[in-house]
Amino acid sequence: MIVTDWIHVIAGTFILISLALGVDSSPIFMSKYWLFFTAFVGANLFQFGFSKFCPLGIILKKLGVAETR
Repeated sequence: MIVTDWIHVIAGTFILISLALGVDSSPIFMSKYWLFFTAFVGANLFQFGFSKFCPLGIILKKLGVAETR
């Protein structure tokens, strides 16, 4: 898997977990404030689409994840 694949996997996981923790009807509900984390991840994905800059991408590259297939 390449950097962009990992970005999508990690972002999707964060969104699903934060939704599970922030939605009232969830069995593992903690607080509505978890929805701010969902919005943060979504905003980062949105700006990544335009600028191709992602802090997680920088971290993954430093960890040695390949940029191309």
